Amino acid sequence: MELREMRAFVVVVEEGSLSAAARRLHLSQPALTQTMNGLERQLGVPLLVRGSTGVRATEAGMTLLTEARAVLARYDQAVAAVNRHGATGGGALRLGVPLELPADLLTRPLAELAVACPDTRVQVRHLSTAAQFAALRADELDVGLVREHPIGPDLDAVPVVEERLGVLLATAQAAAIAGPDGIRLDALAGLDWVGFPRSGSPAWYDELTAILRSHGLDLGPAAPEGQELIAEVKLAAVAAGTAFALAPPRWPQPLPDSVTWAPLVGHPLVRRTWAVWPASSHRRDLGRLVAALELRGPE
Repeated sequence: MELREMRAFVVVVEEGSLSAAARRLHLSQPALTQTMNGLERQLGVPLLVRGSTGVRATEAGMTLLTEARAVLARYDQAVAAVNRHGATGGGALRLGVPLELPADLLTRPLAELAVACPDTRVQVRHLSTAAQFAALRADELDVGLVREHPIGPDLDAVPVVEERLGVLLATAQAAAIAGPDGIRLDALAGLDWVGFPRSGSPAWYDELTAILRSHGLDLGPAAPEGQELIAEVKLAAVAAGTAFALAPPRWPQPLPDSVTWAPLVGHPLVRRTWAVWPASSHRRDLGRLVAALELRGPE
């Protein structure tokens, strides 16, 4: 049993609702349900009674609740004791973020950091993955959120979020090719891809384009180097009806009536984001932030 499973179970019982617990944990409800089901399979006993009005712990669940709270309290005590031997941090914590980060990804971690380390001021910079790697190695960033795992021993990384990408299409076009489960990737053949420059995130670009080409898509001309793939660029190109763009389920900007988002059948494209920081860092505030950026299930 992992600590994250214990924490999730405690929150579910405290909230009395899987949907409320999922919001508090910043998880999708299906992912949290899967975690609870897996926990019951591991232990071989039912832990929750599920009903139309919510969930409550069984007798075995109440036993686990008591033990889990004790284990988590001891874990937090141990971490705090070790942290007293490390650097406290404070001052500025320089954070790099990419475009299209889930809007609520940083809400809870930054709130927890503000309580635990009130002397820390977070400075956010919008940078591509490649630019963040360069800034981390040049001591211009303390931590970054990037689209690919770093190579080499000088940077540490933990996964933060996985997003099942869907597609943005002209509304009439989407209606013509969409099925009951969404749009097949090969149905986009003949359309240009509104992509991003390879230099911004080479490994993610190569992974993405390989999947697109394996489904018979001609990607058209590559995006110019240095071009920022902002929302206005995507929407203008897609609305013309000759191109498609990829986007996460919770697109941060309102869509015009001329553009529609749809899921891709089978979820062939999953975009992953990692938190990355210098392996030599012993900042307590950075450790707090990274620990709070727990991996969320696919969205």
